[in-house]
Amino acid sequence: MAANSSNGEQQSPPKPPPLPSPLRFSKFFQSNMRILVTGGAGFIGSHLVDKLMENEKNEVIVVDNYFTGSKDNLRKWIGHPRFELIRHDVTEPLLVEVDQIYHLACPASPIFYKYNPVKTIKTNVIGTLNMLGLAKRVGARILLTSTSEVYGDPLIHPQPETYWGNVNPIGVRSCYDEGKRVAETLMFDYHRQHGIEIRIARIFNTYGPRMNIDDGRVVSNFIAQALRGEPLTVQKPGTQTRSFCYVSDMVNGLIRLMEGENTGPINIGNPGEFTMLELAETVKELINPKVEINMVENTPDDPRQRKPDITKAKELLGWEPKVKLRDGLPLMEEDFRLRLEYPKRSEN
Repeated sequence: MAANSSNGEQQSPPKPPPLPSPLRFSKFFQSNMRILVTGGAGFIGSHLVDKLMENEKNEVIVVDNYFTGSKDNLRKWIGHPRFELIRHDVTEPLLVEVDQIYHLACPASPIFYKYNPVKTIKTNVIGTLNMLGLAKRVGARILLTSTSEVYGDPLIHPQPETYWGNVNPIGVRSCYDEGKRVAETLMFDYHRQHGIEIRIARIFNTYGPRMNIDDGRVVSNFIAQALRGEPLTVQKPGTQTRSFCYVSDMVNGLIRLMEGENTGPINIGNPGEFTMLELAETVKELINPKVEINMVENTPDDPRQRKPDITKAKELLGWEPKVKLRDGLPLMEEDFRLRLEYPKRSEN
């Protein structure tokens, strides 16, 4: 049984996990590992699929409703014998036979989750209930990608997993913040009551190729604006901080958590901390030195600082990020140039 973090201590031992498919223990035939990835056509999900498909013993099923994801992110796997793509909304029940579930489905950008907040919280709550029900029926291990947003506007810095957060329950971001907090609650309740094998990752800001170009997140905003020659719009006061993890590092962290013996929650993110003005200056230097930087009004409930304490990830998973921001931004720039059909920047 996986070890529990101090943030999910139990009063009594949980039930043993449900038994997986009998094929898992066959003496004469070893079946492939069947892995379900919800939200697998999205930014992080599609990179996770790429990594999982590298293992010839993995069969990957992706379900996505394409609200924010795109088939184009998975085009190289369509038609592959170990890959299956299903258009499906996780707020509806799903009947498949799998061994592991990576539950990523949920809009993660403020532009998208504020567009339909009721749908966002239904995805977090009903979608997670449906995936836990599936895990209970087939004996699958399930990993939830929670978020650093569960810490809200933190009063502790950096944020350890033991911190309970400072969240506005009725704000415009609450559908996402509180939705993920409820999803974590459901994960632990199913673990304690039904013995489900769970893993919870609290992921911090992630960037890299395949991000939606106009999704409203700060890295994609700045790069798209720089490429178009538009001013970089920094929300006031510009001193608020974020930590940015490159997507390949994030995927490696998620897989290590799934394959390990710790339920979590565990922070997965890059502890390198930048103010928004510092990020804007870096993007300007690397991509388009001619653009201006403009200050604009901030959005409600925007956290003043965000930085993960990744001590547990280092100690329990042997994981820490490798890609520095200055190395990751050019890779994202190249991807955006291809999609926007802009020519490569001259080295002169």
